[in-house]
Amino acid sequence: MLRLAPTLLIALLALPVGAGLLMVFLPAFGYLPALGGNTVSMAPWQSLVAQPGLGRSIAVSFASGLLSTLMALLVVVLFLAASRGTWLDRSIRRLVSPLLAIPHAAVAFGLAFLIAPSGLLARFFSPGLTGWERPPDWLIVNDAMGLTLMAGLMLKEVPFLLLMCLAALPQLQPEQRVMLSRSLGYAPSIAWLKTVFPALYPLIRLPIYAVIAYATSVVDMAMILGPTLPPTLSVSILTWFNDPDLNRRFMASAGAVLQLGVTLAALTTWWLGEQCVKRLSHHWLVNGTRQRGALAIAVGGRGLLGLTTLLVISAIAGLAVFSVAGFWRFPDAFPGTLTLDHWRRILPMISTPLVNTLSVGLAATLIAAVLVVAALENAARHHLPAHAGQWLLYLPLIIPQVAFLFGLVVAAESINLRPQRALVVAAHLLFVVPYLYLSLSEAYRRLDPRWLQVAHSLGASPWRAFWQVRLPLLLAPLLTACAVSLAVSIGQYLPTLLLGGGRVPTITTEAVAMASGGNRRLIAVLALLQALLPFIGFSLALLIPRLAWAKRRQMRGVA
Repeated sequence: MLRLAPTLLIALLALPVGAGLLMVFLPAFGYLPALGGNTVSMAPWQSLVAQPGLGRSIAVSFASGLLSTLMALLVVVLFLAASRGTWLDRSIRRLVSPLLAIPHAAVAFGLAFLIAPSGLLARFFSPGLTGWERPPDWLIVNDAMGLTLMAGLMLKEVPFLLLMCLAALPQLQPEQRVMLSRSLGYAPSIAWLKTVFPALYPLIRLPIYAVIAYATSVVDMAMILGPTLPPTLSVSILTWFNDPDLNRRFMASAGAVLQLGVTLAALTTWWLGEQCVKRLSHHWLVNGTRQRGALAIAVGGRGLLGLTTLLVISAIAGLAVFSVAGFWRFPDAFPGTLTLDHWRRILPMISTPLVNTLSVGLAATLIAAVLVVAALENAARHHLPAHAGQWLLYLPLIIPQVAFLFGLVVAAESINLRPQRALVVAAHLLFVVPYLYLSLSEAYRRLDPRWLQVAHSLGASPWRAFWQVRLPLLLAPLLTACAVSLAVSIGQYLPTLLLGGGRVPTITTEAVAMASGGNRRLIAVLALLQALLPFIGFSLALLIPRLAWAKRRQMRGVA
């Protein structure tokens, strides 16, 4: 049975994505008998092209995907090049997983409250430095160029790329590379960029492509931070899909195919950029420059990542302040009164979304954990290569959600599967499984095989060695991976909305739905709850190994 785990894992990811793509391509060309589309037609594309603002929507989606990814990668690379193992560096690295766990919508709301004309930053500096007695008439959030959306995406993708880099670096022995280069007179940061990064980049190429795909097609963050007239392409597609006129689903399907094309164009542009950088940087790699720019890299690397971390923490702190703020006139830096009325008002209304959020998240995480551990155990027992089939794990992450989730809805409706919680769990699995695998796989492979050899030499069967040796040793990284997966499930907006048909409300869907309202206090309560749930998960992931191995300190964090 263990041998079937990798096949089942790949089928779980590939089949729904393939079916979703097929069922979105057919309506895109007019064929959907359930809605009267019995012939192939270009009418959906003609309707799509006639939509006002389509070109601008495409441009914002394309630019936000590339620019936010480029900035996030730059911040991560400069930090790793400047990192020296100080307490600050170690603290930031420990914050990676918790920051990654904060849902996208929570970060988006926090950033909006932070940088809005009447937000925390404007209040903090007014009127002393700005002279403002009332908020300026500036369009910062929902700006037409999507700059705020790009900033929000960058804040969320920096922790993900940093985590992927930290997982890949042990394979490269970076300390030895840098030490050898320093013996030749190179500054540490220059040595890292010249000897480590060229070998690291191929290992993180797929995660970078996943970031580009997500950023070009994001829905929840675009609804909160992105432009509105016109919105990004993905938000427009969602609007068309939910239109009461079912005939607009043909145009929505054409838009989903167009979104796939926009993402592929962004990925192709990035690949061409890779080739240009490869050619243009060859001279710099071999020219013998040893010190030039080292100070700027050291200061910029730590400063940029420190600023990014501070912004995320400030955004969440801002949510906490707004959630208990009473009367608060501009430009006061702090509320005149504090109250729990907003919490009392909304808590009775969110019992069902809260139960749905936890039940769906826990179910998806548990199923994913069983499948991933089984696949990793099979690879360990049969000494399979670490990279075998790994690119398939990125399939649901690289293909835009709007490009296949709409097709999954059509496929489910065609076989009379109504929106329900089980469908939402299945949809969440598509995104939970890759993150859990990527979070756990490196710790699984790095576990010293001599522990298992000792167990076998004492007569333990493979399964007994697994339950009594491997699993206890991997308890901490397994719980951390599950915490990451739970956070990913909590943050899913589009799969929950589409596969649940609005009948399985969660904290995330309720928070995003309230984004169009003007009550910042209630939005802050929901967004803060959305951020607190993953925090509780990570707290338990840290606490349980400490309690379980209270007298075995070395087993608390085996990785």
